[in-house]
Amino acid sequence: MLVRNPKKRPEPWNEYRKSVKPRWALTFHALEWVWHWTAYFLDRWAFLEVLESLGVFSVLIAVIFYFYESGDRKKQKHYQAWQVINTSQGKGGSGGRIEALQELNRDRVPLVGINAATAFLQGVRLRNAKLLRCNLEACDLRNSDLSGSDMQFASLKSTNFRDANLSNADLRNADFEDADLNGANLRNANLTGAKLDGADLRNANLEGARWQNIESMDKANVYGVRNMATDFREWAMQHGAVSNPSDPE
Repeated sequence: MLVRNPKKRPEPWNEYRKSVKPRWALTFHALEWVWHWTAYFLDRWAFLEVLESLGVFSVLIAVIFYFYESGDRKKQKHYQAWQVINTSQGKGGSGGRIEALQELNRDRVPLVGINAATAFLQGVRLRNAKLLRCNLEACDLRNSDLSGSDMQFASLKSTNFRDANLSNADLRNADFEDADLNGANLRNANLTGAKLDGADLRNANLEGARWQNIESMDKANVYGVRNMATDFREWAMQHGAVSNPSDPE
């Protein structure tokens, strides 16, 4: 609601001029007196009140349209993010994909089947992402956060997961062949049906991980695996795993 304070009626010229000192400034004060009367009459003009009310109303309309069109703006933002991801396929480097992927995941957009092979995604934050059947082969995902993500049937060959957070991730039937999982957090991850042939699991945290039905882990390096069940090492060695403290030649 607009609150208006009516302007006080200016003095007549005969009264106003008596207060003017020095007398040589009378011309300038005369102009000031004219503007006082102009402002007084305009303040009493109802048309200006209408214009002022319309100005406030237009701001309200703009706010309504801003929220009304928020869905379209979000769609446009998602479209641009997908463009970044799709046009960068097969290319190294980030190419803006870290920000694009994080933005889509933040808005709970499924990332099912994305292809970001060979991309530099170090430090990306994709918690609880829907990455079913994604292709992240040979990606640099060091120090990334993929906790709680659905990565079933993902292609992760030769991907660098050093010190990455994969806790509570659904990794069923994922292909980790030759992947670097040194120091990765796989706490409570589901590895049922996963392929870990040649994977580097040194110093990985496998506390609570479901490993009993891993499909294969021939030549996987399990040296220094942390927080794993006592029978895991024996089981792994029986399935072709090795225990080597150093990097392979």
